[in-house]
Amino acid sequence: MLPDAVAALRCPVCRGALRLLEKQQRTLSCDSGHLFDAARQGYFNLLTGKGTVFEADSAAMVAARHRFLDAGHYDDLAGAVAESVSAVLHGPDSLILDAGTGTGHYLHQAMQRSGASAVALDISKFALRRAARLNPEAANLVWDIWRPLPLADGTVDAVMVVFAPRNPAEFARVLRPGGTLLVVIPRPRHLAGIAERTGMLAIEEGKAERLAESMRGHFTSTSSADLDISLTLRGPEMADLAFMGPAGHHLNAGQLAELAAFDGSVSATAMFRISVFTVS
Repeated sequence: MLPDAVAALRCPVCRGALRLLEKQQRTLSCDSGHLFDAARQGYFNLLTGKGTVFEADSAAMVAARHRFLDAGHYDDLAGAVAESVSAVLHGPDSLILDAGTGTGHYLHQAMQRSGASAVALDISKFALRRAARLNPEAANLVWDIWRPLPLADGTVDAVMVVFAPRNPAEFARVLRPGGTLLVVIPRPRHLAGIAERTGMLAIEEGKAERLAESMRGHFTSTSSADLDISLTLRGPEMADLAFMGPAGHHLNAGQLAELAAFDGSVSATAMFRISVFTVS
């Protein structure tokens, strides 16, 4: 599965095809001699030149996300994503691109259900350490999604974007004709009741409409479905939920300790929209 994923990769320096060298250390190499060694944990860092302007998730934020997802709170969402992705794939030769893979939690179920190969991208090396352990057969790459993607044209069957940035032009370029883009976003009132207590950002109205507008010219909307998950969380779980997302960049140790020490539980509903698009 990893060789199949590597076959779709392109060198970020010269755009030449990459091949996997299996020596004492795994290395991605192109004919021009550009080399990218695998990290000890199994992922590859393809970023070169000036660094990204985005702040990558820290090791502590990634650990919080791992604890929260591993506890099963969003298992229904992972299952729905895997089912939707698998439905548009055709056989084991299919290739998934998970743009913003995080810890690899959602991709793991999609790969298990479909048997497809996968390329997983994330800006956080701490996230990819976990993703590479969970999905060792995927090509796990440190990459900035706003840059041209390190993939050849028309090589991907499905792109997954779960709570991550979107680059419609590049997604359309790497997808095969008729390929599918699946995007998961939160809906307004997502986790209301917990969000205010934890300092999480509110979900603005019109988010779904802005998503559709951003796809115009590249993709056609084919379907969307809403998924609600009822949660009852105690203090430590609320602290992980707050720290694992964008709010985690702004919370300090005192705020997290206060959340984790909360004696009791809070109920709320996680509200998601799963949107499916095809290349125009």
